[in-house]
Amino acid sequence: MGRYSRLREIRRMDPVRDCAEILRLMSQYEFPWDYRQGISVAFLRDYGVPRISVLLDRTQEFERNGQKRYDDTVLFGYEMAADGFGSERARAAARHLNRIHGRYRIPNEDYLYVLATTVVGPKRWIDRFGWRALCPQEAQALAEVGKRMGAMMGIEGVPDTYAGFEELLDSYEQSMFAYDPANRRVANATFRVMASWYPAPLRPLVARFSLALLDEPLLEALGFEQQPRWARSLAERLVRARSRAVGLMPARPRWLPSRPRPRSYPFGYRLDDLGPHWARSRPLEPLPQERC
Repeated sequence: MGRYSRLREIRRMDPVRDCAEILRLMSQYEFPWDYRQGISVAFLRDYGVPRISVLLDRTQEFERNGQKRYDDTVLFGYEMAADGFGSERARAAARHLNRIHGRYRIPNEDYLYVLATTVVGPKRWIDRFGWRALCPQEAQALAEVGKRMGAMMGIEGVPDTYAGFEELLDSYEQSMFAYDPANRRVANATFRVMASWYPAPLRPLVARFSLALLDEPLLEALGFEQQPRWARSLAERLVRARSRAVGLMPARPRWLPSRPRPRSYPFGYRLDDLGPHWARSRPLEPLPQERC
């Protein structure tokens, strides 16, 4: 398969009808590493909002079970898209996610923002650091994925287009980003999880490398100083060098998709394993489109 064969395939698809398949091709074949980095940055952006980070800090989920919390968030997205958003598998994942969130009083605008980070984050990372930029069909497919996830979660006012998601994210951050000690605590817990994926001697470098790739408004909201210019330049050059190398390699074969490998579940997982232990005792509610 040629390096741009999948891009030609995606360009022939309908981003509304085929959004789950386009997402699968993007996240499992074209940009598996970059897509995960974009989602990781999306997690961090949530912590720049005190109203969100204070709630996360209060639950202590990241402090006590940081790796599991990270894995569960990735797996919920995977479960909802794996068989298509109209599948029973997707609906079951959405019901379980809704019963977890149902314990807390979360404003609709916060749900909208967190959803927007999962749409905008991967595109901005891939356009900046990927071996190629996303095509219009891929960008609209991301927006359609966000729209369908929002519908299953009962979120109101979800944008129809990628531009709408981007505008929502930027305006929300402009008004809501602010430093709070909870931001720093939750971010530190997440950085510890990410650093633990690497050998101990490399962890300080990984932390500095990660901070060097974040934008200044986010760093300020998290309570971190902007990294030196040499660190930012080096980090960007290294990531772009990796992308150039990836662009020269053959396309990932169809028999070798890059699927989530959650460290918290080395022997596999069931849907009920995802989320806090208390979630299983809460009742499952019908999805908004399942209610009479």
